[in-house]
Amino acid sequence: MGQPPVRNWPRAWPFLAWLAVFYGTWLTIVTAGGYWPTVLSHWPIALTMSVGSYVAGSTPMGGGTVAFPVLVLLFDLPGSLGRNFGLAIQSIGMTSATIYILSSHRPIDWRLLRPALLGTLVGTPLGAALIAPYVPDLWVKLIFGVIWASFGILHLVKLRELISNQAVADHKSPYDFSIGIAIGLVGGVASSITGVGIDMMIYATLVLLYREDLKTAIPTSVILMAFTSLVGIGSNLALARIHPETYAIDSEVFSNWLAAAPIVALGAPFGAIVVNLISRTPTLIVVSLLCIGQFVWTLIHEEVTGMALVGALIGVLLCNAMFHGLYHLGRGESPFPSSRKIDLTNEEADA
Repeated sequence: MGQPPVRNWPRAWPFLAWLAVFYGTWLTIVTAGGYWPTVLSHWPIALTMSVGSYVAGSTPMGGGTVAFPVLVLLFDLPGSLGRNFGLAIQSIGMTSATIYILSSHRPIDWRLLRPALLGTLVGTPLGAALIAPYVPDLWVKLIFGVIWASFGILHLVKLRELISNQAVADHKSPYDFSIGIAIGLVGGVASSITGVGIDMMIYATLVLLYREDLKTAIPTSVILMAFTSLVGIGSNLALARIHPETYAIDSEVFSNWLAAAPIVALGAPFGAIVVNLISRTPTLIVVSLLCIGQFVWTLIHEEVTGMALVGALIGVLLCNAMFHGLYHLGRGESPFPSSRKIDLTNEEADA
């Protein structure tokens, strides 16, 4: 059980200070720039992100998980716009949730998070500069769909066991640093393409390989996604200034950001609070079904056929095969049925 709310108020001052600075800055930008008509005309995305920000704070999925399919599939906007908006809006919502999480002293798996932060500091800018601009729009949508459909399937299949995981007292492994770096590098590249993905990677590793409690895994994933979003949108803005012909950012990203930012600044922390008060099961089930639904919607909306369809389905199978392997490794088993059991810890397996 958490401490009484009154005792928690002294801890909340960094979060309250952040909100004061953010809303003061936002009001100054909107008022001085005459952007009130822009904010009011973009109310649909603000409404969308009221849901997206709750998802961002209460699950291991960034707000871009909701924003991307709505902007790209419902509003028929380019995948690059959905990616850039996802990174921009998460840089507010996930950062807000991160400040709340740190202020309230939620448990964090720093052993895996620290190297992942280093990895994404390299992987995200490299992906933004060398890969993301050259990925066709359809493949941006399909990569996003594959990542989150795989995630949805994982939760529907393993949900009961994931919910029942208890905090591990000490899960030291000689591979912690290498695993964290790999998550940061690969997840950073994935996030530079779609705007999300690294949060899912560290979460899946924690709950499947390390058998970590969701109360630790979700806040850890939120912090990593917040940092990646800041690095990602910062990289994209810098690249757009250096070489606008290749890295231009649509002006609609800023317009949508103005409308949604004040919503997510409170919505994501609200999700982080609520998830500690109610069962995670209903939220995870609904979001998992939406993840699978948006994948099907993408295939239908984009009329995906032929090798593109085969590639997308193979992608889902490969992601789930990876999850399956992590799950068995976390149980001290081999991911391959014909192999002997192995142990990732420093201790040798009993004879």
